[in-house]
Amino acid sequence: MAKKPASGQEMWGGRFAAKPDEVMEAINASIDVDKRMAAEDIQGSRAHVRMLADSNIVSETDRDAILEGLDQVEQEIVGGDFPFRKDLEDIHMNIEARLKEIIGEPAGRLHTARSRNDQVATDFRLWTRQALQTRADQTRGLMEALLEQADLHADTVMPGFTHLQTAQPVTFGHHLMAYVEMFSRDRSRFLDCQDRMNESPLGAAALAGTGFPIDRQKTAADLGFKAPMANSLDAVSARDFAVEAVSACSICAMHLSRLAEEIVIWASAQFHFVRLSDAWSTGSSIMPQKRNPDAAELVRAKTGRIYGALQALLTVLKGLPLAYSKDMQEDKELTFLAFDALDLCLASMTGMVSSWTVDKSAMRAAAAHGFSTATDLADYLVRELGLPFREAHHVTGATVKLAEDKGCDLAELSIDDLKSIEPRLTDAVYSVLTVEASVNSRQSYGGTSPVRVREQVSRWKELLS
Repeated sequence: MAKKPASGQEMWGGRFAAKPDEVMEAINASIDVDKRMAAEDIQGSRAHVRMLADSNIVSETDRDAILEGLDQVEQEIVGGDFPFRKDLEDIHMNIEARLKEIIGEPAGRLHTARSRNDQVATDFRLWTRQALQTRADQTRGLMEALLEQADLHADTVMPGFTHLQTAQPVTFGHHLMAYVEMFSRDRSRFLDCQDRMNESPLGAAALAGTGFPIDRQKTAADLGFKAPMANSLDAVSARDFAVEAVSACSICAMHLSRLAEEIVIWASAQFHFVRLSDAWSTGSSIMPQKRNPDAAELVRAKTGRIYGALQALLTVLKGLPLAYSKDMQEDKELTFLAFDALDLCLASMTGMVSSWTVDKSAMRAAAAHGFSTATDLADYLVRELGLPFREAHHVTGATVKLAEDKGCDLAELSIDDLKSIEPRLTDAVYSVLTVEASVNSRQSYGGTSPVRVREQVSRWKELLS
């Protein structure tokens, strides 16, 4: 009779006579990370054993016992009563060992025609597929919050910036709609990635497929995959789906960080464009006047964590030969980290946007300073006086210098001041020198005019409905 292996080797120890070193157990175990995939592991096992019975590889009696036992395992995990053991390495062996304790000998038939290699690949795809859907839904929620604010502020004038210098007046609604467009692309990346990865590795076994007459189409359909993966080597070794998913998280985090940076600026005393609600602000331990935009700052900071997960994941995978290597154990922790951080960032940003207070007067006053209507004056000179744009640019530059020397804005120059630079100007020029006139004139498709902004808000509300 073969010697019974030590408890830590119950699932694979026939080849070994001694227990692993404690340090080896510590570096080898992944249960603290991959127990998050318990639901997916049970889901995959149910599909697998149903297929085995339908294919006459295991009996219906064993199938029913295994399914009943998996139900109990699931209840224990959900109830917090499951005895997770580090010596059993991972979630797959923990569940199988507990299943054996519950139902005895039939549990050993569950692993027929599969390997931990295709098992973990299946679990990981199931988990990532759902995580992508959840982030797509969260991104949609943020878009809806931005749309509501854009609708409210379609005609709220603010300065538009280039190089963080006042450029031209825009509307706050128009500014927020730029982020709606960005996050819409993030949402589509999550959904595109989800569609591309939606193939089943189950049945690829260790790397070469199996000699058992399994039905991979059946398990793929049972698990909601559109098809089984066509190459068994690729099925167990491919992790580009995780790289793509974390890459999509990174791009979304970059967009969130840009908006977070703007919130930090807007909420400052120097700008005072927005006031974050008490729920999304913190104070100082020593300066009682402070209202700190900590949530926005942490959204900005967590972007680095998500970028780091992507770079680490790429580095783990870059030198691996086909098919499976233990290095791949590291892929899940990195992917979980990225999705967890993005979850917090999306929820925080949606909360801040939904509840902030906008100071319209501060925005309007800032928009009126910095000669923000200079381009409108140049356009007026071209349109009404027929000047070539380069000459109009020169005339406008001289006008800006005159206003700067006088310490006033363009609209505060007298008509005599303006005529000293371009004699043909009349009082009609003042109609283009206000910030309201400027934003109202920008009616090209995609422009900042309140009319165009409300059109885009309506279009997006309809698309999201």
